[in-house]
Amino acid sequence: MTQEKLDRQIDLIQGTLDMLILKAVSLGPLHGYGVLLRIQQISGEELVIQQGSLYPALYRLEHQGAIASEWGESENNRKAKYYRLTAAGRERLESETDKWNRMAGIIGTILGTMA
Repeated sequence: MTQEKLDRQIDLIQGTLDMLILKAVSLGPLHGYGVLLRIQQISGEELVIQQGSLYPALYRLEHQGAIASEWGESENNRKAKYYRLTAAGRERLESETDKWNRMAGIIGTILGTMA
């Protein structure tokens, strides 16, 4: 990744990683590193998720029942844990997306107010 790309990267707002993971796996089952790559790809390379943040979040989401996992084989013939969205995870994603969109609209209104 170029220095220019690194300089333009945006830090995740606290609490958004779970929502982004749920969105990524809603598009189809993925292994952990695939989740990381999908978020990066969808964001146009603007968001880079660190593995040290990703795997604890995957564990937490699985423990909460939002995602489920099963072992499979990755593209490079390695054993990998694949994650998929559960019904509870789909409900949570919809709820968090609604909250996010409402909050973004409110913040946009506040920031658009002229003094």
